[in-house]
Amino acid sequence: MNGKTGGMQVDTDLVRELAELLNATGLSEIEVEDGDRKIKVVRQLAAAVGAPVAVAAPAPAPAPVAAAPAPASENAAPVNALKSPMVGTAYLTPEPGAAPFAAVGDKVAAGDTVMIIEAMKVMNPIVAPNGGTVKAVLVENGQPVEYDQPLMVIE
Repeated sequence: MNGKTGGMQVDTDLVRELAELLNATGLSEIEVEDGDRKIKVVRQLAAAVGAPVAVAAPAPAPAPVAAAPAPASENAAPVNALKSPMVGTAYLTPEPGAAPFAAVGDKVAAGDTVMIIEAMKVMNPIVAPNGGTVKAVLVENGQPVEYDQPLMVIE
């Protein structure tokens, strides 16, 4: 589908995938940037049944990239799970292609960085509140997370 100005190509499969991600995660909007192209999908919360709406426009500034939906294990998170202190995007590795900060079975000490949450273009280290062994990682790399969402179990 071509726009009238600039001949921008809209990837309708990507828009559908982002809309499904909104429904799966309960988020109200997702923005994805690819070069100078930005796609924003917003779920209307005022209607009885929220329908995703796609808006495509040239990108004035970089935006976070949404990724994989939350795993099923999130619904049955242990009470003692390390929880997200903020809304953002969780990263399990310091950079793409690098080894994770902490994986299941790894021993960590109190204060060790176990992941990063990007919020408003700021990378916030998430540290282990106590020492122990990583029993479960409850989020995927690049996954959007909500405040107080269980992230990891360290026992």
